[in-house]
Amino acid sequence: MHEALTDGTVTLLPLGPADFAAHYAGEDEELVRWLSGDPASPEGLRDYLDCCARWWRDGGPFHNFGIRVGEALQLAGTVDVQTGQYYLKPGQANLAYGLYPQWRGKGFATRAVRLACTYAGTIGCTEAVIRCEPENTRSAAVAARTGFAFLQRRSEPDGRVLDWYTLDVRT
Repeated sequence: MHEALTDGTVTLLPLGPADFAAHYAGEDEELVRWLSGDPASPEGLRDYLDCCARWWRDGGPFHNFGIRVGEALQLAGTVDVQTGQYYLKPGQANLAYGLYPQWRGKGFATRAVRLACTYAGTIGCTEAVIRCEPENTRSAAVAARTGFAFLQRRSEPDGRVLDWYTLDVRT
């Protein structure tokens, strides 16, 4: 991906090592609970951001974006377009997203998910999937606002129960 994805308010650009300070400062209990499961250590976060850069260079399977806002392109959170995962059918992309506390409640996640769906369609995906815990009402609300339809509540191999939402992203 060489050009930014933007709707004029939110811009998606590849996440990488230069995002360390903003990402580390932005993590809170809500992001840990719904996305990562454990607080990031500085070393672990550096390794993750290096992996993000490598995945961009190698074409996936994860396409990790920074959600950036304003003319200064301030990092407000992340959205991932994940392909090739064991739980996905061919042509599906899983979307995972989160915003840092000061950016929540302003519609930025909804805008970022719309842009991520557009991106998924451009890399050959036919359907986007959002999987979230039933208690994660903010994530479910983003899915609803972006036109995703509830598909199923499913027990995952790791023991979690997740609600699955899907959206056709063919262009």
